[in-house]
Amino acid sequence: MKALAAAAVVFLATPAAAQIAPPPPAAPRTPPKLVVAISVDQFSADLFAQYRGRFTGGFARLLNGAVFPSGYQSHAATETCPGHSTILSGYRPARTGIVANNWIDQRAPRADKTVYCAEDESVPGSTHEKYTVSDKHLKVPTLGERMKAANPASRVVSIAGKDRAAVMMGGHRVDELWWWDGKTFATYAGRAEPAVVTRGKAAVAALVAGAQAPLPLPGWCAALDRPVTAGDQIVGQGRFARTAGDARGFRASPASDAAVLSIAAGLIQDMQLGKRAAPDLIAVGLSATDYIGHANGTQGTEMCIQMAQLDQALGSFFDVLDSWGLDYQVMLTADHGAHDMTERQIERAMPMESHVAPELQTRPIAAAIAKALGVTGPVLLGAESDIYVDRDLPPATRTKVLAEAKRRYSAMPQVAAALTRAEIAATPMPTSPPETWTLAERARASFDPDRSGDLLVLLKPRVTQIEKPGPGYVETHGSPWDYDRRVPILFWREGMGGFEQPLSVETVDIMPTLAATLGLPIPPVDGRCLDLDSGPASICP
Repeated sequence: MKALAAAAVVFLATPAAAQIAPPPPAAPRTPPKLVVAISVDQFSADLFAQYRGRFTGGFARLLNGAVFPSGYQSHAATETCPGHSTILSGYRPARTGIVANNWIDQRAPRADKTVYCAEDESVPGSTHEKYTVSDKHLKVPTLGERMKAANPASRVVSIAGKDRAAVMMGGHRVDELWWWDGKTFATYAGRAEPAVVTRGKAAVAALVAGAQAPLPLPGWCAALDRPVTAGDQIVGQGRFARTAGDARGFRASPASDAAVLSIAAGLIQDMQLGKRAAPDLIAVGLSATDYIGHANGTQGTEMCIQMAQLDQALGSFFDVLDSWGLDYQVMLTADHGAHDMTERQIERAMPMESHVAPELQTRPIAAAIAKALGVTGPVLLGAESDIYVDRDLPPATRTKVLAEAKRRYSAMPQVAAALTRAEIAATPMPTSPPETWTLAERARASFDPDRSGDLLVLLKPRVTQIEKPGPGYVETHGSPWDYDRRVPILFWREGMGGFEQPLSVETVDIMPTLAATLGLPIPPVDGRCLDLDSGPASICP
């Protein structure tokens, strides 16, 4: 007792300077053996903020690392393919060439002039909906390619719930690349199928073949358990019950993310990733959040259950990696954000929310312009937010059509801006924080003169691109507004000190940051290295 009292006296008598808590641990100085880069499709900064206090699994672990809650997919084209092209390349879509999920190429060697971002349109008989998956449209290297250039022994794997996610994060030199094709996991034609993937596919097939009982509803989801009518359907109270053989229902459920993580773990073990002298990388694209959001919106029981299930699935995945004794660096982010479906937003104090008017569709505007100018033919073609003038028109006529299209779109009450390619091209690439960018600067960040349209039409805030909600499609993204641009960016590695930086960063900062942790030279890219050391030292060169 006297000893304890003496110790207390000594502590109380210690000068204040000596009582300061020790500094947080520095970031590990040796490169990780494995980089695990995860994209959660449609995981907005708003969703992250809404649920971060509920996480107890994998997300809770990541919250102990370096947390950037205001990451930006800073460009205007907030879609899956452009967003994924930024994550492991360090370049914005203006340089990756991935300006949208789909664009128009009037020179394409087929009748269908719409081109899908991850296809090879030169394949005979293909269309943008029935295509051969390819990486040919990605104009820049990814982190995995840079790792292989530095050390050919490095292995690069990419697996996702969507082909475009797997391709854009994996890049051009992947050892294994797999995606869910709607029925099973697929890869490029002619590639051998590892036994671990065969087993994984069989397990998933058995899962899909059986019925799924309703998933339990966490108690903290109860406040969201209410029906909302969207078009001819009611959403907001779903539990992911599905009938036997319902592959579409499986895709838009927590089970599909769990399947991707399971096969990813199998590939890590089978290929001995992180166990060899050379560092390895696995990119994991978790797509269910996006499918669930599109089908049900973000503020019902469906998304609440998804967040709870995904948190636990990530936790189990990380626990498995821990059990194998791997030294791995995790990065988790998203390809874009989103906000809730129009009908529920209107009920929740946002009466200005609206669906896009049918008058904004390309065909009626093209027909009106053709009639006004006395021109025959389609005049305009549209893909996503890009409008293309018919290249077969005489130059003078093309100029008139473009001017008239800009005038008409600009006059429409739901349109925030109609920017010509000349206006966008003349805009310098922005260098200020992304939340300060003008619409023209946001458009510039996803403008490629080879693929972008002649006119970019941007809707006003809170106008959804969905004209009429239908099954599987009641909510979307793709706008230049921050609810679609803001995403979390999280880094975690065993032994690193944690911190949170609320100021904005960009997804193009991820690649140079991971390159620095690996000790790779950082090439000139659009992003910058983020210092993951929470103290005075720096991981950045």
